[in-house]
Amino acid sequence: MHLGGELLTLGILFVLAYGLGRLGKLIGLPAIPIYMLVGLVASPHSNWFGLLNFEQHYVELIAVFGLILLLFNLGLEFDQDEFFGNVGKLLISGGTYILFNMAAGLAFGFMVGWGSREALVIAGITATSSSAIVTKLLIELNRLANRETPMILGVTVVEDIFIAIYLAIVSVVLSGETAVWPVVGKLGIAFLFLIVMFTIARWGGKYVSKLFRTKDDELFTILFFGLAVAFGGIGELLGVTDAIGAFLIGLVLGATKYRARIEHLSLPMRDVFGAFFFLNFGLGLDTSTFGTVLLPVGGAILMTLVLNIIAGQFVSWLNKLGPQAGINTAFILQNRGEFALILATLSLAATPALDERITPFAGLYVLVMSIIGPILAVNSEKIGSVVLGTKRKRVKQKERDRMQAEAIALVEAAENDEFPEFDEADGSEFGTVHGPDDDVLVHGDDTVERLIQQAMEQSDEQSERKLDPEY
Repeated sequence: MHLGGELLTLGILFVLAYGLGRLGKLIGLPAIPIYMLVGLVASPHSNWFGLLNFEQHYVELIAVFGLILLLFNLGLEFDQDEFFGNVGKLLISGGTYILFNMAAGLAFGFMVGWGSREALVIAGITATSSSAIVTKLLIELNRLANRETPMILGVTVVEDIFIAIYLAIVSVVLSGETAVWPVVGKLGIAFLFLIVMFTIARWGGKYVSKLFRTKDDELFTILFFGLAVAFGGIGELLGVTDAIGAFLIGLVLGATKYRARIEHLSLPMRDVFGAFFFLNFGLGLDTSTFGTVLLPVGGAILMTLVLNIIAGQFVSWLNKLGPQAGINTAFILQNRGEFALILATLSLAATPALDERITPFAGLYVLVMSIIGPILAVNSEKIGSVVLGTKRKRVKQKERDRMQAEAIALVEAAENDEFPEFDEADGSEFGTVHGPDDDVLVHGDDTVERLIQQAMEQSDEQSERKLDPEY
């Protein structure tokens, strides 16, 4: 089997992804749209660069590993203590956010008119944000200490649980089963699997830890990777998809004392194999089909932007945070990514087949949202200052603080007889402080108050003049 040409092409594609990724970093773009664009460039459907055309089947199995590791790490990073410690508050915030987006997404899916199963998939694609992009943006924008950050992370935690349940339901719906009892049976098996794995994760961590007693990193890596792949297969066999099987074993291993070590070793694997998953999805896209979904994608993007602004303000209000926190929350949760593509990939195996426009819809929607989302998140505070008028207030307050500091310095100088001199030659009960500006009349203990008051009044006048467009 000779694959020299294919290996060379694949290597060139990843070097191209590196170059585009470096450029994307300059404007704050995440890696997901970059990998998809590279796949789109090399897609046999596009034929943009004949020498780079690459057949999708060469990377399909590796892409499956990428999907498994993406969900495995999602489960691994799930903070059970944080969730169960604040379960009520998190469910209200995250549940409200998901409810806003899911209800509107389902309605939008029916409005598109492609079918009820397609509407269910579209609702899932548009309803939840990308945990990977959100977490990365919070770190890169230095917002981990912001007041709204725990709320944002709480929403993503609830979304992770929702994704597990939602994928279990969608996989049964797309299986082609129509009889009532077989559907009930499949759903029962799926939920039993979820309950058992969540139970083990919650109370069986110390027992599972005994499996990982080895100092050899190679054997350690082989074990957790093998478990991730095996449970992906179990999930597929039970009808809840390989992604959910991987998520649940990640959840269990995240409850062991080896969580940090597993995470350290698995993150590079996730990044490499995950790149194959997004690249593979891009390879399957055909730009000639984008024209058929431009209107639905445009509507979905507009709906997502508006709903997230409303939901962001609402959950911010629920958590007694301000409007700026709501804007930061809305814009950083705009990002869509891996879950939308997982749903689109799952829909390809539906029986009977779904509307063929689902794949280009998901691809174009994620491409646009994963570009718009980070740009909005980076500029959310600037946008908030303009919308809320806080920029003008900050300028005015800064000027007031400066003038007040000058007034206090003047008063201290007066009290220490360092600067002002009193002229009482006119016999008046008032003294005159000679300073750099006009004379100020002072009297007794009122000296400090009068000086500060006058300085603040001058500050207001100067601030108004500086903010006046004609100034």
